[in-house]
Amino acid sequence: MELENRLKAMRFNHNQITQQDLADKMSVSRQTINAIENGKFNPSVKLALLIADFFKCNVEDIFYLKKEE
Repeated sequence: MELENRLKAMRFNHNQITQQDLADKMSVSRQTINAIENGKFNPSVKLALLIADFFKCNVEDIFYLKKEE
């Protein structure tokens, strides 16, 4: 199973916040946000919780496991 995410969609639906704006609010680099969105990096539990809190949703609304077929 792989960790997938809806982070890009969440940013778009949240006043089209940029990767840089989200990175600044999370105290990480824009490259970290980009890597998460592209599945190249799995965020720490703390970062995932901070992102979910920012978007006022559950972690599972953004991050989920993709089951292999």
